Amino acid sequence: MKLWGGRFEKATDSMVDDFHSSITFDKRLARQDITGSIAHATMLGEAGIIPAEDAQKIVEGLKGILADVEAGKIEFSLEAEDIHMNVETILIERIGEAGKRLHTGRSRNDQVALDGRIYVKEAIFQTKDLLKDLMNTLVSIAKEHLHTVMPGYTHLQRAQPITLSHHVMAWFQMLKRDYERLTDAYVRADVMPLGSGALAGTTYPLNRERVAELLGFRAISENSLDGVADRDFMLEYISAASISMMHLSRMCEELILWSSSEFHFVEMDDGFATGSSIMPQKKNPDVAELIRGKVGRVYGDLMGLLTAMKGLPLAYNKDMQEDKEALFDAHDTWTKCLIVMDGMIKTLTFRKDVMEQAAGGGFTNATDVADYLVKKGMPFREAHAVSGKVVLYCVKAEKAILELTLEELKEFSDMFEADVYEAASLLACVNLRKVPGGPAPEAVQASIDSAERFLKSAE
Repeated sequence: MKLWGGRFEKATDSMVDDFHSSITFDKRLARQDITGSIAHATMLGEAGIIPAEDAQKIVEGLKGILADVEAGKIEFSLEAEDIHMNVETILIERIGEAGKRLHTGRSRNDQVALDGRIYVKEAIFQTKDLLKDLMNTLVSIAKEHLHTVMPGYTHLQRAQPITLSHHVMAWFQMLKRDYERLTDAYVRADVMPLGSGALAGTTYPLNRERVAELLGFRAISENSLDGVADRDFMLEYISAASISMMHLSRMCEELILWSSSEFHFVEMDDGFATGSSIMPQKKNPDVAELIRGKVGRVYGDLMGLLTAMKGLPLAYNKDMQEDKEALFDAHDTWTKCLIVMDGMIKTLTFRKDVMEQAAGGGFTNATDVADYLVKKGMPFREAHAVSGKVVLYCVKAEKAILELTLEELKEFSDMFEADVYEAASLLACVNLRKVPGGPAPEAVQASIDSAERFLKSAE
């Protein structure tokens, strides 16, 4: 007979047992569930709600169950439905009547909310560590390529020369915001809901603050309905995962392009590429493509849980059982992608010669020609038009701007002097952009210094 079966006259249909049960996936919460139960039982004993000796038996019994779970010695039962009922059933089998007192003053509703919050808090710590690993890798690459010139792009067209260091630090800033989102999300996950009961608390004099203290929560939930009725703390984690996976996807998209013959900016390490079953020459960036593809999984996890929650009246509804698979999948996918991404980027070979050659083409110094004229006294809008006409002339003549003679340049403006060749050179285009956040090596070095300070102080 089920632990809740007193009101029922017949057993649940076996098909419903299978449909209703969540133990196949929420068994992942065994450690979190048992940890929460140990804290709850400890408090019950300290508060005199149950006999102290029973509380002690419960705590010792739960510790034994946890040890057996971690050793792989426990086989969970489908009939017991979920991790909460499985643990309680095993406890009663092991210690007898005392085990029946564990559920005093709580419901599975606040119990599962507690387990979920503990899991999310732990997931945040794990994911932040992986983000830091990847950010450290990017900083190392940026330091190595402070003077590696490459083209910057808009609309996937060569736009202005920058450095590889500057580009990589743009990736860093994306991941830094991902890290900060998790830090922010942790504040809201770090609220202890146990004591909310099914929805209306309990008549027992629970010491909720003591349970929060034992479990390391900063605060207790302030409303028993809200304590069991929302999963926004999970949604926040999956949302952060979705945004970060989008960033990883964009990074991968660039690496996929850069590794193509058309770009050839990077060479993938053999350990992070695959071949073709029919074309022997192929070296495919499959790792980057898989990361790019797995973004859809995490987006699906987010939209699935948002949709499950969107129409639910307060408080708990069984629909909310759908929360855990979305959470687990988003966490697993994100963390695996971060680990593999770090390994892939660490082993990249950057073709500095090809990057520099590409930066010299596509008229990436056209803006600098306009800026040169502005510094000579020409209004920018007029200078923009003159530089555009120079580019058009070069396109037709199949020349680069600096391949034009001074006489040819003066056909467009008398303000052109011999110093234009230095002002519009590739190195000048990069080195003169010293504005904070710009691509000049000294500006990028300041960004790297700031990044290293952030990583050193990051929790």
